[in-house]
Amino acid sequence: MPFSLTSEQKQTAFWITLGLALALLLYALGPVLTPFIAAAILAYALNGAVDQLDQRRVGRFDVPRPVAVSVVMVAFIAALTALVLIVIPVLLTQIPLLQAQLPAFLVKLDEVVTPRLAALGVHVRLDVAGIRELLTQHMATSGEAIWDAVLASARIGGGALLGWLATLVLIPVVLYYLLLDWHPMVRKIGRVVPRRWSVQTTGMAQEVNVLLAQYLRGQLLVMLVLAVYYSAALGIAGIKVALPVGILTGVLVFIPYLGFGLGLALALIAAVLQFSDWSGVVSVALIYAVGQVFESFVLTPRLVGERIGLNPLAVIFALMAFGQLFGFVGVLLALPLSAILMVGAGHLRHHYLRSSFYNA
Repeated sequence: MPFSLTSEQKQTAFWITLGLALALLLYALGPVLTPFIAAAILAYALNGAVDQLDQRRVGRFDVPRPVAVSVVMVAFIAALTALVLIVIPVLLTQIPLLQAQLPAFLVKLDEVVTPRLAALGVHVRLDVAGIRELLTQHMATSGEAIWDAVLASARIGGGALLGWLATLVLIPVVLYYLLLDWHPMVRKIGRVVPRRWSVQTTGMAQEVNVLLAQYLRGQLLVMLVLAVYYSAALGIAGIKVALPVGILTGVLVFIPYLGFGLGLALALIAAVLQFSDWSGVVSVALIYAVGQVFESFVLTPRLVGERIGLNPLAVIFALMAFGQLFGFVGVLLALPLSAILMVGAGHLRHHYLRSSFYNA
């Protein structure tokens, strides 16, 4: 008997094939879609603030959606600009001072390390004069080398540079229109879902939305607590740039390793420049060691993990597992992706417990 498909099966096969072809097309267009994906993520994060402002009244007038979107985007861009303005002056001030203080620091390092190594039977002495001459030559030529590298990069990869600039310009434009038409677009996407799955899909999407909202609130709390901790601790230790470095470390903590590493480097540079002994370096090392342990094993598991229904061990496992699978991007998206997978796993478990396979 020849194999034949029913009309419904043919339609199902057609739409599945079309969906797979569309997915492959989107994958092939990945570089082009980068600004749209970035804008969509930002739109999801900022839409709640736009909704809150859109629902308010100013005197006798309601706030129009375009005005709400503009206000939120201006505030977001201003916050990013403020963060950059915090970082750049610190870097511009600290790095030249560090270059001037490095020779004295090397002498101090030699005086401390060499006797201890000699006591252990290891006779090594730093060639401070040679290192100083090497650093002087390197610093004298580094500016020219960097400028030559920039020019060469502009000549060789000018197209890539223009592509990045176009992406940076395109993201705010796409973000504006996504925020402006967010709810109509969500409704249109909902209408595309087959009617037989509409209720289930809508329910799962609402659950994921609640979990991701809780994740964002938890992450903001972690950033706030760490910004206060690092600013206060560095201030107590006597670091003059405690406030900008502490704020920078806390704000960038959502990017694994970057916020911690950059903040630690800036704090260590400040300690080397400011203190004549090793007390500043030791204090900074202790402050950041305690902060990292506090963030990894207390703050993130409690303020983020519990809000999305993951216990501390599950949070640590998710960070390690997604990092192993997808690298840095996996670590960055580990907790929100875990929230989405948890919703799917919950529904799968529900169907399993109701299935004849389980109950037979």
